[in-house]
Amino acid sequence: MPARDMEDVTVGLVGLGTVGTGVAKLLTEHADRIARRAGKRVRWKWAAVRDPRKARDVSLDGVRVTTDPMEVARDPEVSILVETMGGIDQAAEVVLAALDSGKHVVTANKAMLAERGREVFDRARRAHRAVAFEASVGGGIPIVQAIGVSLAANQVQGLAAILNGTCNFILTKMTMEGLPYAEALAQAQSLGYAEADPTLDVDGTDTAHKLVVLAQLAFGANVVTSDIRRRGIDRLDLADLTYAGELGYAVKLLAVARLSEEGLDLRVAPTLVKKGTPLAEVRGPYNAVRVVGDAVGDVFFYGRGAGMMATASAVVGDLIDVVTGRALITSRVLNPWGDADHPVARTPSNRLRRRYYLRFHIADRPGVIAALTQVLGAHGISIASVIQHDSGDDAPADSPVPLVIMTHLAVEFEVEAALKEIDRLDVSHAPSVLLAVED
Repeated sequence: MPARDMEDVTVGLVGLGTVGTGVAKLLTEHADRIARRAGKRVRWKWAAVRDPRKARDVSLDGVRVTTDPMEVARDPEVSILVETMGGIDQAAEVVLAALDSGKHVVTANKAMLAERGREVFDRARRAHRAVAFEASVGGGIPIVQAIGVSLAANQVQGLAAILNGTCNFILTKMTMEGLPYAEALAQAQSLGYAEADPTLDVDGTDTAHKLVVLAQLAFGANVVTSDIRRRGIDRLDLADLTYAGELGYAVKLLAVARLSEEGLDLRVAPTLVKKGTPLAEVRGPYNAVRVVGDAVGDVFFYGRGAGMMATASAVVGDLIDVVTGRALITSRVLNPWGDADHPVARTPSNRLRRRYYLRFHIADRPGVIAALTQVLGAHGISIASVIQHDSGDDAPADSPVPLVIMTHLAVEFEVEAALKEIDRLDVSHAPSVLLAVED
């Protein structure tokens, strides 16, 4: 059917920043294509913005511009609200108001979902409306559809993911070019990969938000961001990337979820990944997700995890799903954030077992390694390999040297206790470094 003969569906766009502008470009420049695939013409009526005087790289002809997103949420002509404004509480209130007004919602907002997802989806179920959120995790990678629909025959057993392109760009620069963290961050900022204030990216919060969404889809985890142990890359030393490379590993900021009989383990941290494996080879501002299902085995998703058009692609894909009615059916069956009465148990730290990379800064004299290994052995920690570089002939006597140890499988609680004990020894000259290994 020609687009001119189709029924209209009216959309309001809240937020016209990077992602919102990309959505607007697709709606205006590819309206006929979207209409063919949606079966209706998408009429873009509203754009809610912070500064209406700001020059935009998209035409707003025929679009009403407002600084009040609630005006969009409550307009009875609007059938679908597209939320790309970011933030948590204000965005949630706009989304809730839209649902109360009988609108479907498309959102790219992982932070809002991580903190207030249960409230949003409870309201959507009561209103018999869809909330589509593919763009909230992984940018253009269709991971929400994959876990929620394509892999629905599986119980996901685990996932490991690179979910922040800013951090992956910084780590790539540190690894490939030997740049210190501060220089790599400055490059990321100059290229637009990092914000002027990169805190939420580099401290692991952004990745944790996304892991909350994936854990809810894959496991019905019923967690919020504060439930996830997280560590970012902002305190990572270039030396650890170098030593990891000598051992045959790359360091990545990983979001990891693993389900076992002991419960669910969720964490975000810089992690050693074996070189040559798909995750280790993800470079620059790209994202990747490895999912293990009990039926399908390993599957791997890779692509641009951020950026204007990659994320806009996912938003408009969701918009088309809403227009066709597929999203409402999926929302009812998938029922995300819907099983509050049956939370998944979390794995206690005294039952978590994995391999670890440990780095110490120790006095270079006889008996020091024996003292360290005695402490490790007392905590049941077995050593797999050791790297110790000579301090050099010109170094003062008893000057500290780095000692790197790779462990066999060890209990997290015991490793942390052993490191606290070692840091109190007079032969230890700096706090020890602990990084997990993802095999």
